[in-house]
Amino acid sequence: MTDQGFTADEIDTSRPHPARMYDYFLGGRDNYEVDREAAERVLEVVPEVVLGARANRDFLRRAVRHLVDSGVRQIIDIGTGIPTSPNTHEIAHAVDPSVRVAYIDNDPIVATHAGARLLGTGNTGFFLGDMRKPRSILEHPTIGELIDVRQPVALMLVSVLHFVADQDDPAGLIAAYREALPPGSHLVLSHATGDFHGDRADDVAAVYKKATASLTPRTHAEVLALFDGFDLVEPGLVQVHEWRPDETTQVPDRPVGVYGAVGRLKEQA
Repeated sequence: MTDQGFTADEIDTSRPHPARMYDYFLGGRDNYEVDREAAERVLEVVPEVVLGARANRDFLRRAVRHLVDSGVRQIIDIGTGIPTSPNTHEIAHAVDPSVRVAYIDNDPIVATHAGARLLGTGNTGFFLGDMRKPRSILEHPTIGELIDVRQPVALMLVSVLHFVADQDDPAGLIAAYREALPPGSHLVLSHATGDFHGDRADDVAAVYKKATASLTPRTHAEVLALFDGFDLVEPGLVQVHEWRPDETTQVPDRPVGVYGAVGRLKEQA
């Protein structure tokens, strides 16, 4: 099921888009010249961005496996980005085909690929939405069709919140979603940081200021605060390649500048 709700004219190719730049970092082809030019400027400053993008995708894979192994059978994946195999539902369905996944993104170009890559079964859905409007997402018909709010849900915000400015109150947004989650639910979050790159992080952020969404890297303490109301599962908030690495995890030879963690909703007192 999908609700695209857009026309081709709404796809902005005049400015770089973070999702399309991310696709370029991963070696994808679903991007435009404006995205490639911006991505190359980023790589000139921080070449390890490519390592971070790949490590982040691998973190998503391990986190989804953890969710399903922990009994979660419903996932809300916000900030889906341009589909890159394996996608969240493919990872989950390899363990249990009954897992239901709702994908949400604000970029119309993602919707152009949703039918072919994200909607392989009746257990998946996609719609365009803005994560800064929690109510509109939580009350969307696709959520109502796929997600039973009486059962545990995993909320995935993978490489999304660093595109939410401080004035949009990312902690407050997570709190709004958290309050709608039932016991046993989880939060999966990864976030760019400048902790390892010094002034170079500011140079990267300057590139994104000309994109459709600005980049706001945050410190370890600031990212940790976003997990308020959740108990972090081991090993806590670490660089994404350090989160429960397995035999397929490629360990980079330098910091990648992306933190990641999985939290379980705290039990009500």
